[in-house]
Amino acid sequence: MGIERDDVLHVARLARLDLRDDEIERLTRELAAILDAVGKVGELDLSDVPPTSHPLDVVNVWGEDEPEPSLSLDDALANAPDTEGAFFRVPPTA
Repeated sequence: MGIERDDVLHVARLARLDLRDDEIERLTRELAAILDAVGKVGELDLSDVPPTSHPLDVVNVWGEDEPEPSLSLDDALANAPDTEGAFFRVPPTA
């Protein structure tokens, strides 16, 4: 499947992009090369590869949650530009 100038223009309109002529030509070539590369993946002989949902057979590799000492309140607020009691003070947002 080839990419034509009209295909690039169509995608540009959908994305609301204004492209110059040189950009359209460059993107036409680049998208064609990308589609060619993706097409080559479809040519691979994968008949001896079993279907898998994950490339590695790994389940629940998370470490155990272990409580550790954390920063003191003074250390946590030490670099804050502004504080109010035990809280960071930030500018109001609308």
